[in-house]
Parts: sequence; C-alpha cells; structure tokens
Amino acid sequence: MLFHIGDIVTRNSYHNDVFFRIIDVVGEIAYLKGINFRLYADSQLTDLKKVEETKIEDDDKIYERMEKDLNLDRNEFFYLPGKVLHIDGDEEYLDRCLQLYKKMNIMAYGLCLPEVDIADEIEPYLEKLHPDILVITGHDAYYKRKGSTQDVHSYKNTENFIEAVKRARHYEKDQDKLIIIAGACQSNYEELIKSGATFASSPKRINIHALDPAIIACGVALYDRNQPVDLVSLLEKTRYGAEGIGGVVTKGCMFVGYPR
Repeated sequence: MLFHIGDIVTRNSYHNDVFFRIIDVVGEIAYLKGINFRLYADSQLTDLKKVEETKIEDDDKIYERMEKDLNLDRNEFFYLPGKVLHIDGDEEYLDRCLQLYKKMNIMAYGLCLPEVDIADEIEPYLEKLHPDILVITGHDAYYKRKGSTQDVHSYKNTENFIEAVKRARHYEKDQDKLIIIAGACQSNYEELIKSGATFASSPKRINIHALDPAIIACGVALYDRNQPVDLVSLLEKTRYGAEGIGGVVTKGCMFVGYPR
C-alpha cells in the first residue's frame, strides 16, 4: 500500500490505538504526529494502516460536552471567567486549544515556543498579561532506556517544563493567584507538582489528549472564585481522568455578578 504525507494512519503493532498523521516519509520509515495525542513517533510503512478521517472524534464534541456540564444561569447573572495564558510547544495544538477557549467565551492569549525556550521567555509575558491561569505544555515522552520514571533526565521535556513552572512561581508564589497547568504526554507528574504546578500530567505516565490542558484551564476559568474546584469532577472531563492529569484542590477564577 502506498502512503503519503498527510495520510491518517494507525500502527498495527500497537493495536491501532492512536491516530497519527504522516508528516514525512524517508525510505521505508514514516514519521508520525498524533492527531489527538501530544506525541511524535516513527514506524515502518509495513506496520501502518490507513484510516478514514470521519472516524476521528472532532473537537466540537468535546466543546459540546463541556458546555452541557456548565449549566450557567445566563438569564439573571453575568460571568467574568479567569484569563488564560497558554504557552505551547506545538502550534497546531495551540490553535485547537485557542478555539476551545474562544467557544467557551474565555479570554486567552496563546504563545508558541519551543519547550526548551519557555523558561527563559515566560516572565515578561506574565508581567504584561497578568493571567489567572497559565498553561505550559507541548510535547514530552518517557524514555525507559534512560532510567526510572522518577528520574527527570529520563524524559524528553519534563526538565524544561519544571524550570518554566519554577520561573512562573518566582513571579507569583500564591497558588490561588496563579493556577499553573503543566506537562504533556508521559510527563513526570510528581516533580511538576513539587516545582509549583497546580495541575500536571501524567500520574500514570500515559499519553494525554491535545486538548486536555485547555479542558482543565476552562474548568478552572469557569468555576466560581469563592468555591473550591471539584477536583475529581474536573479531572474526569479529560480523556483519561486522573491517570492522565492530576492536581491539588484550588479555587476557581470566575467572578459572578448580578443583575445581568
């Protein structure tokens, strides 16, 4: 079977569990990018299976589920959600997250930076924008050959995310004044939380959905700032719940006013 750049495929050796788009083909090797998961991979062409795009869940279904869960009384009250700064190492995923914020009527600023550069560039944006919620994400991976899951050196970008979180916490130490959501696929959850993240991936070192960090950000932005966030319920809105993202109890960021 012939494969081309742009084709949507799965890998037979992984039980066809993840949808990828082919981003390059060199000889008999295809280089792949996850469509709904924040990961890159490569594969022998003989291991690939083509997939029709209609089989992929689109982002609108995620938006519809979130909107259904909100049940905001828009007849008498008005709402001022928290403001988001979303820094992403992947421009395509960033654009999709920004679309979700827009649909949820959340003010969000997006910035695409290589993961290795986020820490050095983050503070001027925090000082300029004063967000309530900061998302630091992109791509990550755990490499078993490099060491244990506890060793941050065993990960593609966990160290970069940790340093970015530390810089953000240097700017704002109060967890209630700046909610930080950090990490990507398979990131070292425990070390990200220790470094100051409010929410982080990935407790079970699994892949997370491209929109999962934004889903958490939306949930916090649209939660009453006088009430503790229902942590378990919020995590369940993500693809794999507490296996993919965990966090600490915090308050929401939304002001509620009356009358409308």
